[in-house]
Amino acid sequence: MSQIETRQNEVSLPAPVANYVRAVNTGATEEFPASFAADAVVVDVNRELRGIEAIAEWAGTDIFAADVRFDILEVIERQGRTILTLEIDGTFDRTGLPDPLVMKQEFTVADGKISELRIGF
Repeated sequence: MSQIETRQNEVSLPAPVANYVRAVNTGATEEFPASFAADAVVVDVNRELRGIEAIAEWAGTDIFAADVRFDILEVIERQGRTILTLEIDGTFDRTGLPDPLVMKQEFTVADGKISELRIGF
């Protein structure tokens, strides 16, 4: 079992968030959209994506094509949101990015699906 899987198993994440992290870390492009509600919103730094099709397209280019992997550093539950602090690795262009790349991903879950994901520093 990898360090990422071990850490993920040590924390209790809402099922759709755990499925999202697992899909990213295993490159499961076909499983990825199942974590999101049909009308979900992703705000990736300053870019907003609405709907499952736009989110799947974004994931295909920005996550899966770049072989992104997450290492969970911290999990916080606050005001109905799950906030992950992640170290992010992959084959993406690192120009101007901190090393290591650590970002926050803030999830809102409703009816067993991710309804909102906000990504930032």
